[in-house]
Amino acid sequence: MPAHAPSVVFIGGGPRTAGVLERIAANRAGLFQGPLDIHVVEPYEPGSGRIWRYDQHPGLMLNSAAADVTMFTDASVACSGPAADGPGLAQWAAGVLDGSITDVPDFPAALREQLRNLTGATFPTRQLQSQYLEWFFRRAGAALGGDVTVHRTTAVAVEPAGGPASAASNGTGSNGTGRNGSAYGAGTHLVRLANGGTLRADVVVTALGHTDSQPDADSAAWSGFAARHAGFHAAPSYTTDVDYSALAPGQDVIVAGMGLAFVDLLVLLMEGRGGRFEETAGGGLRYRPSGREPRLWAGSRRGVPYHSKISASLPGEAAGNLRFFTAGAVDALLEQHAELDFHAHLWPLIAKEAGYGYYRELFTGSPGRVSTGWAGFSARFAELDWYSTAREALVAAAVPDPALRLDLEALDRPFAGKSLGGSADVQEAVARYIEQDLALRDSPDHPETMALFVALLKVYMDLGRLVPAERLNARSQQTVHGWWHGFFSFVDSGPPPRRLREMLALHQAGLLRFLGPGLSVEADESTGEFVAASAQTGFSVRAKAFIEARLPATSVVRSLNPLLASLHSAGLGSEQQLLTADGTHSTGKLLVSDRHELLDGQGRTGGRLFGVGPGTSGWGAGAFARPNTNAAPFRENDALARTVLGVAAGIVSAHPTSTRPTGQDTPAEPAAVGRP
Repeated sequence: MPAHAPSVVFIGGGPRTAGVLERIAANRAGLFQGPLDIHVVEPYEPGSGRIWRYDQHPGLMLNSAAADVTMFTDASVACSGPAADGPGLAQWAAGVLDGSITDVPDFPAALREQLRNLTGATFPTRQLQSQYLEWFFRRAGAALGGDVTVHRTTAVAVEPAGGPASAASNGTGSNGTGRNGSAYGAGTHLVRLANGGTLRADVVVTALGHTDSQPDADSAAWSGFAARHAGFHAAPSYTTDVDYSALAPGQDVIVAGMGLAFVDLLVLLMEGRGGRFEETAGGGLRYRPSGREPRLWAGSRRGVPYHSKISASLPGEAAGNLRFFTAGAVDALLEQHAELDFHAHLWPLIAKEAGYGYYRELFTGSPGRVSTGWAGFSARFAELDWYSTAREALVAAAVPDPALRLDLEALDRPFAGKSLGGSADVQEAVARYIEQDLALRDSPDHPETMALFVALLKVYMDLGRLVPAERLNARSQQTVHGWWHGFFSFVDSGPPPRRLREMLALHQAGLLRFLGPGLSVEADESTGEFVAASAQTGFSVRAKAFIEARLPATSVVRSLNPLLASLHSAGLGSEQQLLTADGTHSTGKLLVSDRHELLDGQGRTGGRLFGVGPGTSGWGAGAFARPNTNAAPFRENDALARTVLGVAAGIVSAHPTSTRPTGQDTPAEPAAVGRP
């Protein structure tokens, strides 16, 4: 490595870092053709990282079909860098089988069988996905000409290269050139590693993905309660990393949360303990228990699981571009209002967009279910506000079946305002809801549900591109990170339909019972039991075990990740704070600028420190996406890659005769090779 090569250190080597590396390679010729010294710090296998690592229960699956997974920034992505076509997961699997893709390890028989059985409609295992992600990482590294060194350890601290006293000088911005003991001036940092090594970094990019946090006050209290009374409590965590061995066969367990973490929990505590599912003659499933399973009592705010992924195609009129939630509409709002409110200004446009997509498919794909033509309906629909009696009357006149009229509020809270009189009513109501969800989404009979999915996905991907975060009021920024993300995930990011059929089979086997909506959990010191109840259900359940089935809330301040803790304690990074009418609230996310620069509590940049991913205040979500959807994470990856290359060019331009040392101060471990 030439002595003058700028060094870039990525902290976290999962799919998000892989995506940025690919974009650096794609953009490099046009922005910075000099050498780079790139380091990736990742304790797990690079490419898959912790969340998608191979070493998980083989029954855990993606909640996306293989045809909906790609890591490549295709031509649909509105970015400054060049498109890079490449195989999505389904095409990659076919290429491995036919020998056109050879740079993969030898797969064990079980994975080979999965490759042979994979189709675009298959929901692949996380083990198979791990191999695609690790292949993509190796490919991105190779495209950078061997400039990438992987360190299989953890980053524990970041500090200015000149010591703490120089931290203030780092406020000069991404291209600061003051001296702090580094050949490349202010902004250069030392990255301390858990193995005792140190990396000197001209640019640091944190891409940490989902990290663990110390329990909040309620979770900590419940853990203390369980310890005092010889009970069991699992605080929010990545499900597969929790030890559930203390749960006894047949033991009652209260579960709060019915999202994707709950789905994983069912796999681990049912099939993971030796049970199995059998197909029935009617197309359903029957569960054969091993006798080692506990009995789960599950509830949540909504009281139902996430909606099933959808298998229907779209026979109706092609969707095209968004019509109401557009750049022009948002710009008009920005001209009228100094600050935008999500519910008052943006949600009516989003709801109308979702409704337009839904009804377009209903009218053009299933014309026998409506009483008028699409041309006349759509023209009148376009003139009306979503929340207007005229719009409601238009739909009522054109859609005879009330069940086919889109009600987004009822979709969000299916049991709102309903009284469920006791356990038997709750069991029947939730089981019927799951059956209806499968009828709507896991059959070809209701393609309008797929159209709704597509419309919401397009809005979700475009929100950050169209709406400047700084123009949203603080309450709305909370709403975006909270309610909107939760609603989108509930409708669009649910499990494969088989998982819902498995829930019904477990319910019929008596191993899964439902607690209903509005779940509350308390601890009874007199009995040492957790008590779960809901005002809508009229019954309660007592148990010695309680699982919070969700990921830990993002929190820089309470983070268990040593690197995040270091950034916070050193003042190089801060937690996003929002000032609302009722006080200051934290999102828990690492505060970044629109260029992904880390910001301190006063909004100042820390000098060539960047952050990307779900733990940051940026808009984008996810690390991979559906092909041809102008995916937000790919747009972010490209922009960040171009920023990093621009910084590297600026560094070399400002110090053309530097004799700086190479980026690593201690020997690196060899780059990892993916393995099943």
